[in-house]
Amino acid sequence: MRAMSTSAFITCALTGAGDSTGASDKVPVSPEQIAESAMEAAKAGAAVVHIHVRNPETGKGARDVKYYREVVERLRASDTDVVINLTTGMGGDLVLGGAEQPLPPSTTGTDMAGATERLAHVAELLPEICSLDCGTMNFAAGGDYIMVNTPQMVRAMAQGIKDLGVKPEVEVFDTGDLVLLNELVGEGLIDDPALVQLCMGIPYGAPNDPLTLAAMVDRLPADAVFSAFSIGRFQLPYAAMAVLFGGNVRVGLEDNIYLSRGVLATNGQLVERAVTMLEAMNVHVQTPAEVRERLGLVRHG
Repeated sequence: MRAMSTSAFITCALTGAGDSTGASDKVPVSPEQIAESAMEAAKAGAAVVHIHVRNPETGKGARDVKYYREVVERLRASDTDVVINLTTGMGGDLVLGGAEQPLPPSTTGTDMAGATERLAHVAELLPEICSLDCGTMNFAAGGDYIMVNTPQMVRAMAQGIKDLGVKPEVEVFDTGDLVLLNELVGEGLIDDPALVQLCMGIPYGAPNDPLTLAAMVDRLPADAVFSAFSIGRFQLPYAAMAVLFGGNVRVGLEDNIYLSRGVLATNGQLVERAVTMLEAMNVHVQTPAEVRERLGLVRHG
């Protein structure tokens, strides 16, 4: 077991790609709204903002470089001091055709792209961090949706990210993902310290119970810096749980839209609540500058 964190950073996952916009009008959709929400989160105490983009006309998750460009340019023009973390998860979505005829895949929801295409926005915009999903899993309750990240795809993306001088944040959804993570570190595809996000409570990945979290932390590379989060009502309790297990914190509307029962949250409010919890535990909330030094980040743009 790792010692409890006495100093930790907060990541705010701003919007995600899920169908949360139908449940909350506080989920940012347009590039302008996403950039403004990132500034709000940074002002509230988030050192890192994790950015998906959406089609502003439909509200659905997108991976168009033009949307990422507008968000990043707005953030950089604002002089907001925050570490930019762009997702690379889009482009690995496979929806099968049903129980009796799985192939061909459904044309609704399927979006499969190669490694270079999935990194196009990272190559153009050079964020300090980008995510790297580390496994394939049945994703979300029911249905035929599979999040696809084969070992070959993950290795190709890891090499591409390394060549760009960007720090990968490896998204780990279950214990098997940690086997591949340790292989990537051993092969030199991920530099020390490995940056890891433990994603808990997502069907059908790792459950969000403390014993599972302890087992996953125990299998991390020795020098890894990790954050942990859970979804829905468990998001804010995990702000405390993560630091108790020696990690850092992630909150945000990608994972949870409520501040309390029936009360819709903004990203800024979720960050503020996390800051309050950490400070009450005598945990120092790290600044973007401290995170850059800790992780050896290269600030572009």
